[in-house]
Amino acid sequence: MSSPASTATMSPEPGRSLSIGSVLSRLKAEFPDVSISKIRFLESEGLVTPQRTPSGYRQFTTEDVERLRYVLAAQRDHYLPLKVIKDQLDAIDRGLEPATPAARLPRSLVMADGPSPGDFAASTEVRVTRGELLAETGLTMTALAELEQFGLVTAGPGGYFDADSVLIAGTAAELLAVGLEARHLRSFRTAADREATLITQLVSPQARQRDPDARERAGAEAARLGATILRMHSQLVKAGLRRDLGR
Repeated sequence: MSSPASTATMSPEPGRSLSIGSVLSRLKAEFPDVSISKIRFLESEGLVTPQRTPSGYRQFTTEDVERLRYVLAAQRDHYLPLKVIKDQLDAIDRGLEPATPAARLPRSLVMADGPSPGDFAASTEVRVTRGELLAETGLTMTALAELEQFGLVTAGPGGYFDADSVLIAGTAAELLAVGLEARHLRSFRTAADREATLITQLVSPQARQRDPDARERAGAEAARLGATILRMHSQLVKAGLRRDLGR
């Protein structure tokens, strides 16, 4: 694994400070999944410590950008936990050679395919009428009414549906088309509410803080936990199918 200063791709000139947005633009090409929330989270974990202006804005240096690149590469290429990466950075800061990462399982085994935290970003703001929803999903008025009755789809102010409702209704339509009924889907709503409540409880201490950064970190952590729970669900369903079908 290279040291934080081993690459200089799109790094700022020595002595020049960068805003968090500028740092993001320099890392995005190499690490498409990186976000401002991710950078702030890594700062909160002590992986990088940018200076602050008197008004509180972050100022990143060349070394800060390279440390972030080192962290992101270690996560992506070696799947190392942040504690191990932090220990490696501490060793480098002391002039030592960090320990060689232990052999890891293939990524397909370490991180199963499934939703990513980015999938939990706020949906595009749309206002869909009942007629448009029916036309988009192929649902009948009766089927839509049943989905609403069981809490799977809910109209917002003015009777309009948002982007999430359209996606849920379209997915439900696929399941209804193979013979399931709306009442069979109620358990999905119950399980989802239970899992959302669990995640909310885990991140609520941060979410209740007045610091906007803390609330943003809470949102990022909630998205990460949501993606992890859905990957768990996906793998359990796959394992159950293999067991029941003898595959």
